[in-house]
Amino acid sequence: MDVIHDDEECRPPDGGSVVTIGAFDGVHLGHRTVIAEVVDRARSEGRRAALVTFDRHPAQVVRPDSAPLLLCDLDHKLELLAGTGLDTVVVVHFDEEAAREEPEDFVRRVLVDCLAVDHVVVGEDFHFGHRRRGHVDLLSELGREWGFTVAGHRLVGRDGVPARDDAQVSSTAIRRALAEGRLDDANRMLGRPHELRGPVVAGDRRGRTIGFPTANVAIAAELLVPADGIYAGELVRADGTVLPAAVYIGHRPTFYDETAAVLVEAHVLDFAGDLYGERVAVRLVHRIRGDRTFDSVEELAAQLAADCDEARRLLGIRRP
Repeated sequence: MDVIHDDEECRPPDGGSVVTIGAFDGVHLGHRTVIAEVVDRARSEGRRAALVTFDRHPAQVVRPDSAPLLLCDLDHKLELLAGTGLDTVVVVHFDEEAAREEPEDFVRRVLVDCLAVDHVVVGEDFHFGHRRRGHVDLLSELGREWGFTVAGHRLVGRDGVPARDDAQVSSTAIRRALAEGRLDDANRMLGRPHELRGPVVAGDRRGRTIGFPTANVAIAAELLVPADGIYAGELVRADGTVLPAAVYIGHRPTFYDETAAVLVEAHVLDFAGDLYGERVAVRLVHRIRGDRTFDSVEELAAQLAADCDEARRLLGIRRP
């Protein structure tokens, strides 16, 4: 998959492109349905399958105070897109100048001049350009002028077919499910376990003192951290090694008050190595329970032992 970060690098393909456009935060099942249509049509017509996205969520520039927390960063998004069959991804730099770009200029610059677009596939609620003035009808009008067609699709449900508003797969619905602790619902919409990525940093080593050493994973401030609690999951090392883990998310109310920072800590099951400094991924496979305060360190340690046993059961592994 070719990734283009500067439209000056574009070389319009001779056969033209079938294109979709959007933020694609999380690359969830709804996104994958649209991308599959793009890839299938491009293959059948001998064209390039292309996707246009942005180097940050447009809301982070247009309305930073209410911008959503993200399901994945740009590198993770590109990694997920690389497995969809796309030929080309154009990453548009989005800043205040880009936010002021008129939709007609965006279409000419990115879709026509860069990708030689033949057909565009977007959601029926798609908006773009200055003050979100661009929409499917305007895109269709521009297509008639510049020689491409447009298909606007309703959002789909988990089965990949158009769904009612309350059953649609969307990044917003996934964020809500994660924030409410409904990990199973979120993972079904994602089509994969939700994943958090970051470097392993030094903590206060409290887990080690009670027999449960953890990898403290620093998560970027713009990324969504799910509801507090204990999760069964996996820690993926920089070399691709996958290790089973019990994951804690929370501010450790047994030791600190509610003003403490929320931590993401992975206790790798039956592991004695050193992870400090590694950039890792933490995959959340099952939610075991919510967070709670314990009356003593001994009571906490006993519960953590039970949580680890439950994580082993849910992940299908045995104690060595």
